[in-house]
Amino acid sequence: MKIDLNSDLGEAFGPWPMGDDTAMLKIVTSANVACGGHAGDPETMFKTLSRAKENGVSVGAHPGFSDLAGFGRRVIPMSPSEIGRMCASQIGALMAIGKMVGISVDYVKPHGALGNLAARDHGVAMAIATAVRQVDPNLAILAISGTQSERAAGALGVPVVSEIFADRGYQANGQLVPRGQDGAMIEDAEEAAARLVAFLRSGKMPVIDGDPIPLKAQSICVHGDSPGAVGMARAVRERLEAEGIVIAPFIGSAG
Repeated sequence: MKIDLNSDLGEAFGPWPMGDDTAMLKIVTSANVACGGHAGDPETMFKTLSRAKENGVSVGAHPGFSDLAGFGRRVIPMSPSEIGRMCASQIGALMAIGKMVGISVDYVKPHGALGNLAARDHGVAMAIATAVRQVDPNLAILAISGTQSERAAGALGVPVVSEIFADRGYQANGQLVPRGQDGAMIEDAEEAAARLVAFLRSGKMPVIDGDPIPLKAQSICVHGDSPGAVGMARAVRERLEAEGIVIAPFIGSAG
């Protein structure tokens, strides 16, 4: 069995740091890089992409609502078409920096409130998938497994990679438990790793409000901004590899 390990990185802004990208890029196989919406700026993008290239890590654009103060975790009222253009702009910015670094941007993963909105809103999911296809039909979408994002990409013929989360709780509808609610975050690295092993064996994810639900996964996310993120990512990788699971980028297996 092979699976990708991804993390949301490049989320600093100007002099304000966020997370330990240097350490994470030695553990993960794919990096979702902020591109100026919820976080990130040209210098941060350049440094993050350069470090990713040095470590052989695949990179994707991580567009989010233009909400630096809220870190993209608040829904900004916008029409689906406006959201599509916002995403295209941010994806294009990261691709331009990638040209300077000499690394390709291979996929798109919506961030935070935008990603959760697309997971449940078909119109928003279609707008994002349409924008991705228009920017570059070779780009994949890294989508929360079992959601509208996954279905919209498939409907439009956009390569889609299904994602589960190491450090987030799930609801019976397949969506993540909203931050701030009980069960939203899994902070114990060993607990997270054990849950992932059980999921990969059974194909079913435990939820807070019902029986485990079937999901598929080609990638596992560990949030780079969470306390103890590096320890979580390291523990997850070590446990999975101990189970004989190969950790490798999903690029080349999208579809």
